Amino acid sequence: MRKSLAVAGKELRQIARDRRTLFILLFIPAFLLVLYGYALNFDVRHVALAVEDRDGTPESRSVVSAFVNSGYFDLVANVHREGQIALLMARNTARAALVVPEGFGRRLRTRDAPSVQVIVNGENASTANTVVGYATRILRSVAPPDAPAAPPPIVAEARIWYNSELRSALFLVPGLIAYIAMITAVVSTALSIVREKESGTMEQVRMAPLGATAYVVGKSIPYFVLSLISELLIVAISMALFDLPMRGSWGALVLAISLFLVGAVGTGLFVSTIAETQQVAFQMSLLLAYLPTLMLSGFIFPISSMPQVLQVITYIVPARYFLVALRGIVLKGSALETLVVPLAALVVYAAVVLGLASVRFARQHG
Repeated sequence: MRKSLAVAGKELRQIARDRRTLFILLFIPAFLLVLYGYALNFDVRHVALAVEDRDGTPESRSVVSAFVNSGYFDLVANVHREGQIALLMARNTARAALVVPEGFGRRLRTRDAPSVQVIVNGENASTANTVVGYATRILRSVAPPDAPAAPPPIVAEARIWYNSELRSALFLVPGLIAYIAMITAVVSTALSIVREKESGTMEQVRMAPLGATAYVVGKSIPYFVLSLISELLIVAISMALFDLPMRGSWGALVLAISLFLVGAVGTGLFVSTIAETQQVAFQMSLLLAYLPTLMLSGFIFPISSMPQVLQVITYIVPARYFLVALRGIVLKGSALETLVVPLAALVVYAAVVLGLASVRFARQHG
């Protein structure tokens, strides 16, 4: 018993001296509890809604008010020109659109069962189904002004864009591509550099004419190339097995994947400047790559449904922007000019993490 207590005391002192391990043991469980407790929310709220009211009557305005006041939809644009809805949907400014046709008020007053059109972005099949259900429920509850009796039901003609069959694969596969890319690039790069630390090679590099930064960059390039080849292979397999469409250009796709991988490799380099062992490097890689990509990128859970604090945090998650670009290219056929914001965000992220990694390498091996 005394020996067991001695070993336990020694282990406690060792953990107390290892601040990184202590941080992981104490912080990660609490972090997971908060993250899963708040981010696992399947309720859909604050759906960006564009409205095209071609009727302009009190009846049509009452329908629009019912949508806005429901708490499920946020009015982001009133459409007056042909093609404007398509532009808003392509840019993700609107995730749903309500089109009220001419003569809607007259048909409602004469109890002639008028119809409206509800257009929903089908990238996320689960969310699209929920939004269609919300719209149908709202339309059934709308009554014309001063109606003496229950009105006829308003027929909702729902149209799903980009994923007309609401196939979950078309929503999940782009997220899996982002997830695999981030994990592969970050973990392989970080473990590669830290392995050199453990074997003592980095100390030899410090004595050689070859600078540490050049050495690390040379070792990172193969991982970038292999990761890029792996991602393109995954895209090809997704097209073959899951019927993932390619409605955009391959050039835009390669550009988006490359920018994302540069940031992922930079993250791995940054991790390797902090971690001294492969175990710590692996754990840090999971913390910086696995959890944000899975939980805070919009891969599974809509960002608009998260608490405001988590929504702010998602702005520093590169997978958030990569998913917008990737889904826009393969599902919508978006041109590069409509993807300037997410691609620019990936460039900024890559520049920041590479800059931080370079500064830390220069300090450690200068």
